[in-house]
Amino acid sequence: MTDEHTTADDGRSPSTANGTPATDGTARERRNGSSLFSAVPDAVSIYEVGPRDGLQNEKVVLPTDRKLELIEGAVDAGISRVEITSFVNPRWIPAMADHMDIASRVKRRPEVQYSALVPNLRGLDGASRAGMTEVAVFLAATDTHNRKNINKTTAEALETYRAVVDEALARGMKVRGYVSCVYGCPYEGTVALEKIKRVADSLLEMGVYELSLGDTIGVGTPRQIEYVSQGLLASGIDLNQIAVHFHDTRGTALANITVALQLGVRTVDSAIGGLGGCPYAPGASGNVATEDVVYMLQGMGIKTGVDLDRLVSISARLGGYLGRELPSKYLKAHLGHSARIGKVV
Repeated sequence: MTDEHTTADDGRSPSTANGTPATDGTARERRNGSSLFSAVPDAVSIYEVGPRDGLQNEKVVLPTDRKLELIEGAVDAGISRVEITSFVNPRWIPAMADHMDIASRVKRRPEVQYSALVPNLRGLDGASRAGMTEVAVFLAATDTHNRKNINKTTAEALETYRAVVDEALARGMKVRGYVSCVYGCPYEGTVALEKIKRVADSLLEMGVYELSLGDTIGVGTPRQIEYVSQGLLASGIDLNQIAVHFHDTRGTALANITVALQLGVRTVDSAIGGLGGCPYAPGASGNVATEDVVYMLQGMGIKTGVDLDRLVSISARLGGYLGRELPSKYLKAHLGHSARIGKVV
């Protein structure tokens, strides 16, 4: 076996010997020549959620300097949108207690979009004082999950967030909206499309610029992704307002992302190393790994602007800091290959 580019005649993406996607354009030509992938975008925006959604549920709480290393390393690797922390009461999410330090000390680049989760006006005020120009609000499509998570019904949560979004927009900040439990709720099971539409429409009406549709407990499957996405698009929601956020609990995240891409979705949330979970969703595992997503997209000829080698080196260090093996499949393959050839990651 050599390190020269190889091409396969069986429909697989061309790759190098170590598994890195080839960059000779062959994959893009195949994609453009197939009606199955005719709506797939040429470029996808990776929205990195590891520093917040990824770390909030880890047993080991990383020191602030390590978190900053993760954020700035991801940016160095080409990530241009990153959620860095959550301005939530530390009693509820102890891992995010250093939110003010993170937001104040991070080395911002003008071309990078930094965001922070805010649960209420107090959190918004803290984010504003720390210099954040984008914030995110978060609620589920189901009443039970909202009660468990934020101690409010869906209607009450929407009223709270209306005040938050109004104030954020008045301060010149952008607001992103997370809708969780879109494809299944740990307490209510299957979620009706009407419930999802209600929350989505309400957030957009407030002025949220983008909806991140979350598979909080990782139960979604490809046809379900198609059904929900097309239902929202048919109701008048613009394709550019939709992002997808999958947890890989049952191993379907990449398949679900592929369906979203086939529908034309251009923004994918992911967490470096496959970090994450939800403290209010028993059994939920980590987000889909950023390096797994980037590898797949590059193999499909889709631009991400991300340097995969630099990204995976961050994941390798992160696993050491957390004292556990991270679930990223690309990371495991990369470490295995590096060990075989005697390369230090």
